[in-house]
Amino acid sequence: MAGSVSPATGRAYGVARVCAVWGVPRSSFYLARQAAQGLAPARPTGRRGPKPAVPDTALRAAIRADLARSPWSGEGHRKVWARLRVRDGLRIARKRVLRLMRENALLSPHRARPRPADDHDRKIITDAPNVMWAIDGTQVATVRNSKVWLFATVEHWNAEALGWHVSKRGTRREALQAMGMAVRQQFGHLGRDAARGVQLRHDHGSCFMAEDFQNQTRA
Repeated sequence: MAGSVSPATGRAYGVARVCAVWGVPRSSFYLARQAAQGLAPARPTGRRGPKPAVPDTALRAAIRADLARSPWSGEGHRKVWARLRVRDGLRIARKRVLRLMRENALLSPHRARPRPADDHDRKIITDAPNVMWAIDGTQVATVRNSKVWLFATVEHWNAEALGWHVSKRGTRREALQAMGMAVRQQFGHLGRDAARGVQLRHDHGSCFMAEDFQNQTRA
């Protein structure tokens, strides 16, 4: 490339300068040029770095011998690794034993634990209003780079927000404000039996699990 001339400028540019402009390592350029000329060296297929004291071939044979002398069938790599260290005195890494056993199909077969059928589509839609409500709270960022709490009470029948409350704190008192707004809007008052029979869903947040909130929503 040092002798190549750019057709646009009529000037010659070196390899280092061109690779720096394109953000390509010079080693990659030379490797690509060798490949184009059919001179690219073969990549090593073995592991990189320093060679282990026990090569893979010897360790593979030791693993097979350990499995053959074991009275049990289908043992995991941890037991094999432990026996090789204690009985055979091989100072080897557990993950290396796992890799070789996996590559040579020597791992014990296992079945995934069956999961129970889950037909729930994560949607709850009631047949009528005021059967089930949900309440939740989240923090919302403001234009002044601060955060406020937003509590909302939602109707499961049509996903309408029946009550809400915005505040700087996110305690049970603020959550009750959103609940009170929904009760007042739907039933006209906050009497003891105003929302009797309405089910309420919420998570296990501290504001909802507080004794005061539980007592108020049960009343």
